[in-house]
Formats: sequence, structure tokens, C-alpha cells
Amino acid sequence: MPPTGSGRTRRKKIVAAERGMFYISKIMEMISAIDALSALAQASRLAVYRLLVRQGPEGLAAGAIARRLGIPGATLSFHLAQLSRAGLVTARRESRSIIYSADFARMQGLVDYLTENCCQGQPDACAVTPCDCAPAAAG
Repeated sequence: MPPTGSGRTRRKKIVAAERGMFYISKIMEMISAIDALSALAQASRLAVYRLLVRQGPEGLAAGAIARRLGIPGATLSFHLAQLSRAGLVTARRESRSIIYSADFARMQGLVDYLTENCCQGQPDACAVTPCDCAPAAAG
């Protein structure tokens, strides 16, 4: 069945749909930022995340994180799950260990989101500069 209505009407509907998708996208971006900030708004999770950032992409095994921070295994597991759900950490299996690493791209995305409208859209006018959150390569 051919589309009904004039081309102008169809274009208006498309533009309205695109605006709606943009609005939904911005809401999803805001919710994602809130999830990440909420995950970091707890002392133990913030300590875990900062430790993983210091470790760089190599990350640390869950047992090593627990020992370094003095967090019981079950408690650490809960905190790592919260950080993982927020997209702030990634996990990979190496032999019998699960290695956790900070997700530097996600961290950069959060920083970008928080500073995107800095100084009324003129970031050159303020002290906030984009950062390269990826750790320097060892060498």
C-alpha cells in the first residue's frame, strides 16, 4: 500500500520522530551518567575504581583488589557488580581468575558529558580541558 499524505506531511513526521529520538537519546545519556555517578557515590566502590584506574588496562584480579583494600570477598563482589552494571569496569577471565579493569572510554564519556556545555559552550574560555583518560603506555 503506498504511503498516504503529502510529502510535506511525511517530512514533518520524520523530523518530529528525529527530534523525539534526539530527546530520548539525551535522556538515556543523562540516565547513564546518573548510573555511573551513583555507582561511584559510595566509599568502597570509589576506592575500587580509583585502584583500577591506577592499575591501568592490565587490571587486577578480584582477590588482589580485596587484599589491597581490605574488603571481604562477598562485599567486593557486590561492589564490582555495581561498577560493572554502570559500565565503569570490565571483567575478563584469565585462567581461574577474573581480572577487573577500569573502562577508560566510559570514564572519558562521562567526563565529556559533564563538561560538554562548559562556559556556555566555549570550553576555551574555562580551565576545563578534555582529558585523555587512557593511561600512558608502559615502556
